[in-house]
Amino acid sequence: MIVVTGGLGFIGSNLVHQLNARGRQDIVVVDDFTNGHKMVNVRDATICDYFDRHEFLARFESLACSADGIETVYHLGACSDTTEWNGRLMMADNFSYSRDLLTLCETRGIPFVYASSAAVYGLSRDCAEHPDCESPLNVYGYSKLAFDQQVRQRLARARSRTVGLRFFNVYGPREQHKGRMASVAFHFNHQLKTNGVVKLFGSSHGVAAGEQRRDFIHVDDVVDQILWFGGAAGVVGIFNCGTGQAASFNEVAHAVIAWHGRGAIEYIPFPDDLLGAYQAHTLAMLDATREAGYRQAMQPVAVGVRAYLDWLNR
Repeated sequence: MIVVTGGLGFIGSNLVHQLNARGRQDIVVVDDFTNGHKMVNVRDATICDYFDRHEFLARFESLACSADGIETVYHLGACSDTTEWNGRLMMADNFSYSRDLLTLCETRGIPFVYASSAAVYGLSRDCAEHPDCESPLNVYGYSKLAFDQQVRQRLARARSRTVGLRFFNVYGPREQHKGRMASVAFHFNHQLKTNGVVKLFGSSHGVAAGEQRRDFIHVDDVVDQILWFGGAAGVVGIFNCGTGQAASFNEVAHAVIAWHGRGAIEYIPFPDDLLGAYQAHTLAMLDATREAGYRQAMQPVAVGVRAYLDWLNR
């Protein structure tokens, strides 16, 4: 069987659907179901079992020792709210839980693929998987970096194959429950439908209005990388999961406007309190990802946003 933590969430539910599409239904979903609205993400998917995140670690051994056993653990569950400053909560959810689950996987020799984040890079323009490039701006990014550091120390003696994927700016189906943490494509679509206007930040960080740039990646491309690394025998380590292309917020806004065939952009002043805590440019350096053997081309923003809006507005 395959375990997907965070399987009711954005990336996790898309992974469950893709596993179904590949003929797998022996999927154990682990999550916090406090937000029952997340059920829409998997109501048309098939799983074989569900465990609350708080009980799963205690049930792990019995699952691992069952007739089916655990083939792979895809650990995508986390507190992903970058505005949360409760460090105790963030470290419990993103570090301690991940550490304990990794320990269980190592004990049984079970491959462990987990979600890290581009938030570890902070304001660095060089987003390469190296400590010199890592300086997170918030406690979310720090919690992810702390676990990456734990993994690095374990790799040399690990009994199981461990892969961390640093997700950049992911957008696509099944993110509606994320609220303010949903992608800009989601929010731009809602703004345009509601008011006919898409709001972008004005000039900041030495760039023109709306020209702040991010490495936006469609969730389908993320899931493809997750599954590829999950099956890549002999590949271990921490890798960037992005497109290797930085697109501006203007490009995303124009893609949304083009899909609707109407709308305008309104630029709003950049908040002073965000100036020193905002990633104005992210770009995944994919050298290590490509060297590991992942060669698949990924969707550019114009194509990915169009496909997303086809789904979102269906």
